[in-house]
Amino acid sequence: MPLTAPRPLLMDCDTGIDDAVALLYLCQTPGVDLCAVTTVAGNTSAERAARNTLQVLEAAGRTRIPVAAGAGATLRGDVHPEAGFVHGDGGLGGVELPEPAAAPDPRHAADLIIDTARRAPGGLDILATAPLTNLALALRKEPRLPEMIGRVTVMGGAVHHPGNISPVAEANIGHDPEAAALVLAADWDLTLVPLDVTMRENLTEEHRLRLLDNGSPVSRLAGEILDFYFTFHEETALPFRGSACHDPLAAGIAVGEVTPTLAPRLHVTVDTADGAARGALVADTRGIHRGYPEQPGANAAVVLETDGTFPALLVERLCETRK
Repeated sequence: MPLTAPRPLLMDCDTGIDDAVALLYLCQTPGVDLCAVTTVAGNTSAERAARNTLQVLEAAGRTRIPVAAGAGATLRGDVHPEAGFVHGDGGLGGVELPEPAAAPDPRHAADLIIDTARRAPGGLDILATAPLTNLALALRKEPRLPEMIGRVTVMGGAVHHPGNISPVAEANIGHDPEAAALVLAADWDLTLVPLDVTMRENLTEEHRLRLLDNGSPVSRLAGEILDFYFTFHEETALPFRGSACHDPLAAGIAVGEVTPTLAPRLHVTVDTADGAARGALVADTRGIHRGYPEQPGANAAVVLETDGTFPALLVERLCETRK
């Protein structure tokens, strides 16, 4: 069920295709107060991600949401190549959108995170669908940040599922393991949404055609940008034309429209060594055969199963008319 009252939500992203669909979903979901968006280098540059975000928000009729660009490199200074082969030139599947009327917020993303949290102490939720550099920088600058945050939902990692940038590492965790380690060690209410569930909630060509046929600006944009994403998935990851619901599923969990069917609280760390396992999410799942009893030191709810119905809900939301 959607939230019964608006709750401030900040999204930290690297706006490629699935981030954009998640943004559109949030704009279309009743009871969600998307109050700010911050961007980081990942699928594309932090600056291009901010521009993409402004364009997507404008298509959704949400032009007053502040959008700030942040880190262009990892905590240790690495700059990863952009994922044009996944998200197309510019990050939105090669779809050309009008220049946004709004300009990016001049603050660094970490500062916007801190400022937004201070205005809503204890009431701000964070949804992170990108490398966690901005959140780590905000934690370094304001160590009391966890006291100001309600919930943090991170799309990232792989527990039993293979990684997508290495045999064990998922992109959002693996592209800045040091930042991920800081975020996982912070004392806040943390939920991880790994590849284990996002790869099982799939959009299909039938869904995409419905989005295009509906014809609203929101649904049409989603259908158009998903075309490139579907081709990538069909060629590399799925045995059919479609895509995983990485960031949109995390958004659905963050705002309470998706209730995980299995999300044990586990002790989770990240491998930060320079070896074959760098960037791997290390989750203690040794309680798997005993129903995952509560662990000492558990620091995150890790979503391992959902019911598979989210893609239909996502398409329904994107096709709805909003005033």
